[in-house]
Amino acid sequence: MAATPVPESPARHQRILVIDDETYIGLGCARALRPLGYEVETCQDPHVGLETALSGDFDIILLDLKMEGLGGLEILKHVKAAGVASEVVIITGHSTVETAVEAMKHGAADYLSKPFTPDELKLLVGRVGEKSALIRENAALRRELEVQQGFEGILGESRAMERVFGLVRRVAPTEGTVLVTGESGTGKEIVVRAIHRLSRRKEQALLACDCSSLAPTLLESELFGHVKGSFTGAFAAKQGLFEAAHGGTLFLDEVANISMETQGKLLRALESRRVKRVGDTEEQAIDIRLIAATNRDLADLVREGTFREDLYYRLNVVPIFLPPLRQRDSDIPLLAMAFLDRYCRMIDIEPKRFSPEAMQMMEGYSWPGNVRELRNIVERMAILSDGTVIEPRHLPGEIRQTPVLTAVTSVPDTWEELKRLKQEVREAAAAQLEQRFVTEMLDRHSGNVSRAAEAVGMQRTNFHALMRKHGIRAGGGGE
Repeated sequence: MAATPVPESPARHQRILVIDDETYIGLGCARALRPLGYEVETCQDPHVGLETALSGDFDIILLDLKMEGLGGLEILKHVKAAGVASEVVIITGHSTVETAVEAMKHGAADYLSKPFTPDELKLLVGRVGEKSALIRENAALRRELEVQQGFEGILGESRAMERVFGLVRRVAPTEGTVLVTGESGTGKEIVVRAIHRLSRRKEQALLACDCSSLAPTLLESELFGHVKGSFTGAFAAKQGLFEAAHGGTLFLDEVANISMETQGKLLRALESRRVKRVGDTEEQAIDIRLIAATNRDLADLVREGTFREDLYYRLNVVPIFLPPLRQRDSDIPLLAMAFLDRYCRMIDIEPKRFSPEAMQMMEGYSWPGNVRELRNIVERMAILSDGTVIEPRHLPGEIRQTPVLTAVTSVPDTWEELKRLKQEVREAAAAQLEQRFVTEMLDRHSGNVSRAAEAVGMQRTNFHALMRKHGIRAGGGGE
């Protein structure tokens, strides 16, 4: 009787990990698959196998269901929860429909019953390998598109943004609470929306609350709801955002602005997963995924006593920091050209481009308003510039005044010199902006430091520090 023909491996050099506490299984798999061009690694210890699997270096994982200390189903759950792209095949000597269905529910590609022949193994691995190769090819294409079109609407190819994209990919499929931090204008809300779109709750609502725009009593009502007559103006019962977001995601923006009293109620809701409307005696169960964002350092606020330490740790489960644009200056040309192209298409005008001199000035500018400022300025230039080339004369005054052209007297000879020079230019531009900022604020408030600091939202000691840094003295308006 002729042997069943075995198709060739769909992709040479695919990597396979065998996790089985029976040594002969790993050896048998390696002996059958290596001649076909597969690279095979074996692990007898399930804990070591899990650690190896989480590296993401394997196309296929052959995983025994029953092992001492750590079962295959638990390993499968860990691998899928971590977002590892490997295809997992369950090996079981206790094959039933129930175990196969359970494994499939948790993301297994297929299963193989002991004892199995080399031909059965080769056929199954060949079939699963085709799927794995397709998945990895699609992932590579997706990464290429992300550079051109952005990752879930977020543009960037710098190392700093690659780290952000990696964190978003890993945390999105989980239920982990996320704290997104970064300066104003860095795109925190876009990251939040990306996490929701990639989550298991993507079919449900994403509701947002700006915690800085409401008084404490109104914020409490907005979050938890209220019953009719619970306070002046409560003419009807109202459902809060926690209830409305049931099954979905709740986004608390500028969470640092929540009052201490409301912080306590928020912490209790997150711990108990139940909320009580203002004025009510009954609690409602909630099922939400919480994401918070702030442009302030919550750890500093905890030390100052204005933010609860227990709530901080409850929110800061998975922190994602969005770097300011000045720390990812290699993304400036990509962002500027993408915004320019997008806006020209939007208003249906002839495509435009930046001159090298204009782009050089933009790269040397410190962008205190970050990506938001860059987008707004590019849109303005798209409308107001004549012709198809945006030149230095079209740039706003604050960018033209950047000392990039006057400070650079010669072209750097090495990449390291270029990076150092760019950092010096950015620091000089930032110092110039800080000096103008302090001088202008003091002028507006007749030299009164206290009033100037209060108007810009700074502590007086911090405002004084900026004055000392730039050698600025107050006028006759007092302290």
